[in-house]
Amino acid sequence: MKALQLTDQPDQRVQIREVPVPELSAGQALVKIMAASLNHRDEWIRVGKYPHTRPFATLGSDGCGRVEQVADAADAAWLGKLVVINPNIDWGDNPAHQSADYRILGNPTDGTLAEYLAVPVDRLHEKPAHLSAEQAAALGVASLTAYRAVFRHSNLRPGSHVLVTGIGGGVAQFALQFAVAAGASVWVSSGQDDKIARAMAMGARGGVNYHQSDWDKQLQALTGGLDLVIDGAGGEGFARLVKIMRPAGRIVFYGATMGLAPAIDFYRTFFYQLQLIGSTMGNDAEFVQMLQLVGSTKLLPIIDSVRPLAEAVEALDQMRSSQQFGKLILLPG
Repeated sequence: MKALQLTDQPDQRVQIREVPVPELSAGQALVKIMAASLNHRDEWIRVGKYPHTRPFATLGSDGCGRVEQVADAADAAWLGKLVVINPNIDWGDNPAHQSADYRILGNPTDGTLAEYLAVPVDRLHEKPAHLSAEQAAALGVASLTAYRAVFRHSNLRPGSHVLVTGIGGGVAQFALQFAVAAGASVWVSSGQDDKIARAMAMGARGGVNYHQSDWDKQLQALTGGLDLVIDGAGGEGFARLVKIMRPAGRIVFYGATMGLAPAIDFYRTFFYQLQLIGSTMGNDAEFVQMLQLVGSTKLLPIIDSVRPLAEAVEALDQMRSSQQFGKLILLPG
């Protein structure tokens, strides 16, 4: 079978390779992958910025497919079902944080960017009925990260003023959709005006272009202050966000693509009772809750493109340049 794997060659870090179809161990199912999606995690692995990777492991954390085999007769009810895959491995018993053994499907454990995947049966969930395989493949790392950030860590309520930064990326897309579904008033930021316009078509009230030097003042004028920020950028802009928060506001951050923040106004932070909350991924119960929300609201993940697995490197290059709006879907078959 074909699989997108990390290599040990510095000039060709990932490539499509022919590898054996995996054999099942006890408790596993063999899933024929119909569609899989990329995450920034895959790009960070490609450029060597992700810890604990190993050469010749298959990339990919998200996928949708059909169960073709099971190792144990007790799991035979899964045969033939269309499923999505929970990418968590060994979250642990504490729902508040992951265990020391926690890892994510897709290196060092083989992932979804292959024609077949052997995965524990307890990672399988039935595909939401209203979604195509390509749409369902968008669910996983990004949607779970967004769900935990928006619901577990926030004080979100109908009418809350919310900012989602960097709209266009996977987590930001889902954060916008989840917050809108919860009745919040949502604004976005982007470096591209067309992405702001697309976000407004999805329910955002407006947005600001962070390439403009006074974007924070524009945002203050638009919103009158923010109750919640969902941020994946960090950097210089993070310190500015503190200055436009309402009392008891929360900034939930899941990434730092722009690097570390400079000096943050600690005086304003404690005087306004602000909370700065780090978040990543989510526990298994939250994965189930996320799927239930997607199903009950008939939410449709935004897809930027669908292409064959053979074009995976081109898709990763697009992700690196931040030109996508929504998820990049690959078809292994």
